[in-house]
Amino acid sequence: MQNIDHLICEDKNKFIDENKNFIYKCTYAISKKHLQWENDDELSIALIAFNKACDNYTECRGNFYAYAKVIIRNALIDYFRKNKNSPLLTFDNDQYDMGKLDNNSAIDSFELEKENKNRADEIAELNKELKKYKIDFNSLVNNSPKHKDTRNNALRLVLKICNNSEISGYILNNRRLPIKQICTYTGLSKKFIDKWRKYIIALFIIFRSEKFLYIRSYLNIKVGECNE
Repeated sequence: MQNIDHLICEDKNKFIDENKNFIYKCTYAISKKHLQWENDDELSIALIAFNKACDNYTECRGNFYAYAKVIIRNALIDYFRKNKNSPLLTFDNDQYDMGKLDNNSAIDSFELEKENKNRADEIAELNKELKKYKIDFNSLVNNSPKHKDTRNNALRLVLKICNNSEISGYILNNRRLPIKQICTYTGLSKKFIDKWRKYIIALFIIFRSEKFLYIRSYLNIKVGECNE
């Protein structure tokens, strides 16, 4: 295995420059558009995230590039979530399932074991957080929407309420959704929010905390094609 720590310490700027193609590919994977280094904020965000990955990486985090990809994806998701003029965020494919938080990365078994441990730690932490809302992981899996449109509506709802300090504060303090307020704020029906309450709360927990970087990354989120 290549000693990434040594390469970074030897000349971080050179290491970053040599990995610009990797940074571009990670950015394109979520933005789904052709980008230019001198013109697009997305690449600047990704470059800063890669630099952060270089600074924070340790061997216990597993494969460096898998880790850097997670950091870049999450930085871009946060950027799009906070930027009102950005396109919608959606789930990338119809194979997504809350119950399948695993990843088939092309890395060796040693690195895969570390990735699995990181993921397992986050799932255990998510399960602990869900219990505060009287939700267990198994019931969450059984109460997750199968249709992509439903999942995307729930995702957009959660990204909106994450940006609303009043609604977010209510959820964190009371461990439940202020359904009437959410209906007014998002335009979605009470029936929708009631039906997918557990799923909405789970996404809210994942996107409100930095504890779930790997889980966020495995949700296969990309930029949609239109603004609201």
